[in-house]
Amino acid sequence: MSEPSLLLTIAVLGGTGKEGKGLAYRWAKAGYRVLIGSRTPEKAQAAALELIAKVGDKAFVEGTSNEKAAQAADIAVLTVPYAAHRATLEQLRPVLQGKILIDVTVPLVPPKVTKVQMPPAGSAALEALEILGPDAQIATAFQNISHEHLMSDDPIECEVLVTGVSKAVRQEALKLVEAAGLTGWDAGPLENSVVVEGLTSVLIHINKQYNSTHAGIKITGVAAPPELPNTDH
Repeated sequence: MSEPSLLLTIAVLGGTGKEGKGLAYRWAKAGYRVLIGSRTPEKAQAAALELIAKVGDKAFVEGTSNEKAAQAADIAVLTVPYAAHRATLEQLRPVLQGKILIDVTVPLVPPKVTKVQMPPAGSAALEALEILGPDAQIATAFQNISHEHLMSDDPIECEVLVTGVSKAVRQEALKLVEAAGLTGWDAGPLENSVVVEGLTSVLIHINKQYNSTHAGIKITGVAAPPELPNTDH
């Protein structure tokens, strides 16, 4: 990986959960600076040590509070459960202004997580836009990739749909998808996140129905997207 990419700092907010740690592992392994954020900094520090042990001593992974992680990052990635989505965004709204936020949150409502249940805004991502304001630079990605895939070193056949408020924001998110070792597709405006988020409940149902943990999606009939250039931050 080239030096410009190594300078990029990614904050994984709510990164002590399974999905957050999986993404942090992928980016740390690729050579990025990763900050794991949590409401409880001690939990974030423990998660960082766990990932360093898995990636190796040369990995740059630190644990801190969500606020400090978001302040220090070039790009923030939100991986909290939906129950904490609004409160987290409202707390971090001042420090997220002007930053790209990749929202991985899916509006799952236990115990019926196999049933699509969208919030009044239409999707978790559109809800994030309402909370952060119309100028927020929001993209979505990774909602349909299981943490079992992310924490594995095996090749991943599943692909990632990326939505966002602009093409430029989607391109930045796609670069992080590629850095995580995955194939990403520009899936259009943020309004399309309703479909991508809803697919998660469908995949959970398929996993339960067919005794798996690895159901995912793959785009067919289109040539693979070209590799994206690194961004100098």
